[in-house]
Amino acid sequence: MGLNLEYQQGQTPLGEEEKNGLMIKSIASMRELDEFEQFNIEKAIEWTIRSKFKVETILSEKFVKQVHEKMFGGVWKWAGDFRKSEKKIGVSWINIEMELRYLLDDTKYWIENKTYCPDEIAIRFKHRIVKIHCFPNGNGRHSRIMADIIIESIFEKEVFSWGFKNRLDADENRRNYIIALREADNHDISQLLDFARK
Repeated sequence: MGLNLEYQQGQTPLGEEEKNGLMIKSIASMRELDEFEQFNIEKAIEWTIRSKFKVETILSEKFVKQVHEKMFGGVWKWAGDFRKSEKKIGVSWINIEMELRYLLDDTKYWIENKTYCPDEIAIRFKHRIVKIHCFPNGNGRHSRIMADIIIESIFEKEVFSWGFKNRLDADENRRNYIIALREADNHDISQLLDFARK
């Protein structure tokens, strides 16, 4: 039967080798995959709620990988491992570690020097890490949880709503998110900041 995935706009298709990393072989559709991933992600969110993380823990490669593994470890064998394939978006896979190190160092600098307000630090981190595209899949969801961890654990502020306060349907919410990301790609972070707090 095999895994038949139909991707929405903005989703990164998985290569055949990455699809082979599926741990639950009975999954055959995107809907089923989404359900299993969501269950795993909810457990990861519970873990973040129960934990208090220090700045030096959060802003480390180990933690970035750990969060992804917590989110997808019950579904994908490669959860928490950096991708080893090229995608239409993201840096070349051989540059992931270097680009992530730059981002982590930049974020430490922003925090220490109060370069931006707390929301903007978290959202700039979110935008940069999703642009790096560290993992084969789940980068958008991972980046949002990382931003939530930064805003809550480092700045002791409420997590972001990511557009859900508007009660928009999921498709419209996704369209608004993609538009905001593209504006951020063009160096205008304001729509993404607004979307995150809507």
